[in-house]
Amino acid sequence: VRWMMYWIVFALFMATETFTDLLISWFPFYYEVKMAFVIWLLSPYTRGASLLYRRFVHPTLARKEKDIDAFLVRARERSYETVLRFGKRGLNLAATAAVQAATKSQGALAGRLRSFSMQDLRSLCEQS
Repeated sequence: VRWMMYWIVFALFMATETFTDLLISWFPFYYEVKMAFVIWLLSPYTRGASLLYRRFVHPTLARKEKDIDAFLVRARERSYETVLRFGKRGLNLAATAAVQAATKSQGALAGRLRSFSMQDLRSLCEQS
């Protein structure tokens, strides 16, 4: 549980840090403070990640639980529909490509056979 709390808080920190890094990275000792914060999150003595998780993350997730569940249900339904739509489109493209390849190869084979004389065709049959 402790590691789960740490990784959730750390992921949230990294997501926000991506945007805020551009704005506040010019502050003196910014990188040292950031490193000290990560050590504070990770330390078993300070339990910083557990503190932040229990105070901020968990109450926010608990308040928004119904919205998150509804979003996940919608996302699952949409993803299933999207997979079906792209699957059908992919199968149609593959079938069209196969038909075109067969048509072209049949025409090429017929043209190749027309280029042979009857004597060439007889010699092919005798070799087989």
